[in-house]
Amino acid sequence: MSVVEPGAVSSDLVGRVKRLLLTPSPEWERIDTEPATIKGLYVGYICILAAIPAVAGLVGSLVFGHGIPGLATIRPSPVGAIVGAVVGYGLSLLSVFVLGLIIDALAPSFDGQKNRLQAFKVAAYSGTAGWVAGIFGLFPPLAVIGGLLGLYGLYLLYTGLPRVMKAPKEKAIGYTIVTVLCAIVLYVIVGFITGAVVGAAAIGGGIAASKVAGADSGSVTLGGQTYDLGKMDEASKKMEAAAASIEAGKDIPLTSPDVLKGLLPGAAGGYARTAVESSSGGAGGMGMSVARGDYEKDGRRFTLAVTDLGALGGMTAMASAMNAQSTSETETGYEKTSTAGGQLTTEKWDREAKSGGYTVVIGNRFSVEANGDAESIDDLKRAVASVDAGKLKSLAR
Repeated sequence: MSVVEPGAVSSDLVGRVKRLLLTPSPEWERIDTEPATIKGLYVGYICILAAIPAVAGLVGSLVFGHGIPGLATIRPSPVGAIVGAVVGYGLSLLSVFVLGLIIDALAPSFDGQKNRLQAFKVAAYSGTAGWVAGIFGLFPPLAVIGGLLGLYGLYLLYTGLPRVMKAPKEKAIGYTIVTVLCAIVLYVIVGFITGAVVGAAAIGGGIAASKVAGADSGSVTLGGQTYDLGKMDEASKKMEAAAASIEAGKDIPLTSPDVLKGLLPGAAGGYARTAVESSSGGAGGMGMSVARGDYEKDGRRFTLAVTDLGALGGMTAMASAMNAQSTSETETGYEKTSTAGGQLTTEKWDREAKSGGYTVVIGNRFSVEANGDAESIDDLKRAVASVDAGKLKSLAR
């Protein structure tokens, strides 16, 4: 019985994993022609392997915590760790679904054959390396090794796309690059949502129903902080609408790259702009438009980028609705996710390397981010603030 038969967990599951990792080309040939269903892919393969990083990460965070053992270690509360694992697992499953839609939608642009089931095969099996590498989450200091091993998934994607989606070899690289760029956006969004939810769960160990003064829709309180259920319901509808647009292949009009480029300042916080570029692309409801500039001062350099996330932007709404905070620290730096004024922000900074990043999501549609070297994180924050947020909010309507 095949591993992709509905509801079946084949004894050959381990064999398939081994063959994909060791001899991917002939295994993709078998995958290309074998019968399958999307439900079967989930039940017999995706749901099983996606649980590896979720479970390993949960155990590792509870036993060892995060950070550098013996120097700076943070152990999340059991509730926060469990909620994070569950949410991360669920979003991992959702990401495969969306990635499958992306691969299918992009196929005609690279002379491939549009086929929803074949696209889901690629999305499911190209994730094998990353899921298996998730076992390193049992010991967080080794998680970076797992991340590096997970990059092998890019090679699996490269070898699988031309075979399964019938794209010419000469266009496989372009097909892979565009798909990977879309996958990166998905990864960022999943990180936003997971960080927000984990932060909320970490604030308190219990959940209590309550009423907000003047609000009949109700709320949920986590460790003394109240969240508006009405906003969360509105956010879920935005996510549903975004997913429906992607699945229907309905294109959402993107902001012109030239308009975004016009929002990049000539100088930011004393850093002069040395280069600027912009681009856009996508198909079948999936698309992005981006403008980015390089800024330099005294040998330090960072990139400031403004991105219209299109349909994917709607999926950031839930993270904003959580209105939560999450922080982790090491001996030399920190990472933080927070929400202020309805805007989701993330920041990370290494004090020794004087390098990091700062990102703000505006209107659940536009991402403004500064990444690179600077004198302090404040320089990156000033760079992001130099982009006209009011203009972006008006464009997001």
